Amino acid sequence: MANNNRLLLSQASKALQDLKYEIAGELGITPPADGYWGFVSSFENGSIGGSITRKLVAYAQQKLAEGSTEVE
Repeated sequence: MANNNRLLLSQASKALQDLKYEIAGELGITPPADGYWGFVSSFENGSIGGSITRKLVAYAQQKLAEGSTEVE
């Protein structure tokens, strides 16, 4: 069971990283080439985080409206 959880956690982490870069591109924020986000302004990082949260909430609301509890 623990191995399965680690696999799911790594897949979720990868998906969130991909989503972060996708959202940054949509907002016109240039992702750091070295992958270190510490030099990106707090306003930009907050914008990315807020957009991710809105997308995840919308996804959950859609799934609930469909009567589905399954996550794809």
